[in-house]
Amino acid sequence: MKLRVLGSSGAEFPGYNPTAFLIDRKLLLDGGTIGARLNESEQWDIKDILITHSHLDHIKGIPFLADNIIIKNKRHSITLFGIRETLTALRENLLNDKLWPDFTKISAAIDPVIKLRNIVAGRTFRIKDYTIKACRVHHTVPAVGYIIKDRAGKILLYTGDTGPTDEIWHKVPGPDAVIVEVSFPNAMEPLAKRTGHLTARLLATELRKMKDFQGRVFVTHPKPQYISRIRKEIREITGGGVEMLKDGRVYEI
Repeated sequence: MKLRVLGSSGAEFPGYNPTAFLIDRKLLLDGGTIGARLNESEQWDIKDILITHSHLDHIKGIPFLADNIIIKNKRHSITLFGIRETLTALRENLLNDKLWPDFTKISAAIDPVIKLRNIVAGRTFRIKDYTIKACRVHHTVPAVGYIIKDRAGKILLYTGDTGPTDEIWHKVPGPDAVIVEVSFPNAMEPLAKRTGHLTARLLATELRKMKDFQGRVFVTHPKPQYISRIRKEIREITGGGVEMLKDGRVYEI
């Protein structure tokens, strides 16, 4: 399983891109950054997008991807997977012919450019070579993380945005890698909890909820204003072995 980091930031600044991870060139985890990092042919390789929740920094690249497909007149469609609350928010607040065209009705072929596929938290489903389960996490809007298993048996756990939570840590024994957010420094823990996010101290507590975990831990979603402090606190609290993701890097899981 190859993981390409298109964006891993908790805010947008020059050199810091909103959240999106491309798996094996074709399966996208969140869509905060797409066209700013992928050329045309790479964009056309994307067929499926897993969305954790409806916040703008996790979806804002998707409307522009749809627009690129129409402009190019590609006979192509993408399927967005998400829980019902997330897809409803997209329909009502983004793809509504007011803020942006409703690409669930606009077609460059027989199928519409965007197809919405509702998933149920806790129920396993498949996307081509991947077995996937969504698990509820704790955020300010309904949100899920994903447990993704490829054909070779490699398992990636991605929390999306979450504060302290429980269910997702107990749903899979021994993932090969975990992508977990840390948005704020420890001194801002009250704000982190209130907004459904983690600090380095809270991360250490979360990781202890997994029994016998020996995999890799990658941190995403730091606020760029505090990234140096967050990196230092993660190193101090975890004793090393936890890596902060870097935009543009490709990781082998």
